Amino acid sequence: MKDFESRLKGGHPNSLGNTVEVVEAVLADNDLFDELYHCYFSTDEVVRLRTSNAMKRICKAKKPILVPYMDRFLTDIAKIDQASTQWTLAQLFGMLEQEMSERQIEQAKKIMKNNLAHHSDWIVLNQAMDTLTNWSKKDTDLKTWILPHLERLSSDERKSVSGRAKKMIDKLT
Repeated sequence: MKDFESRLKGGHPNSLGNTVEVVEAVLADNDLFDELYHCYFSTDEVVRLRTSNAMKRICKAKKPILVPYMDRFLTDIAKIDQASTQWTLAQLFGMLEQEMSERQIEQAKKIMKNNLAHHSDWIVLNQAMDTLTNWSKKDTDLKTWILPHLERLSSDERKSVSGRAKKMIDKLT
C-alpha cells in the first residue's frame, strides 16, 4: 500500500495529484487493484478522496476489475464516514448495477437510502438521488419510498440539490 498511498498524497486537496498515473498502472496490471483498494483505509482524507476518483475511472475503463470487490464496497467501504466515499459508492452502484446480485442491489439501496435520508453533503445527496431514481423506474417500492424524500429535498436551500430533486420527481411522475 505504501507506494500507491504515497503517490496519492500531497498537493492541493481538490487536485487529482497522481490519480491518473495510479489508474493507468492498475489498468496496465490488474493485480495492482488490491493495493489501490487498500488506500481507502489510509488515515489521509485526500488519499481516500483520490482513491474514490481512481475507482470511478477504473470502473468506466474496465468494470470487471471492481466486480470481485463489490461485497467489500458494500460493507467495508460503505462504513467510511467521508462524503467523497459515499458519493462515489452511489456512482459505482449505478455503473455496476448489471454486474451486481439482487442481494448486493438491496444492500446498495439500503446504503443510499440512509444517505439520502440522513446525509447533508450536497454531492452525496445528488448522487444518491440519481442512482435511486434510476432504480425506482423498475422498483415500485423504492419509488414509493423515494418520492417523499425528493419532495423534501426539492425545497433544499442549495439550488443543486433542490433542482436535482425536482428533475428526479419529473422523471418518476
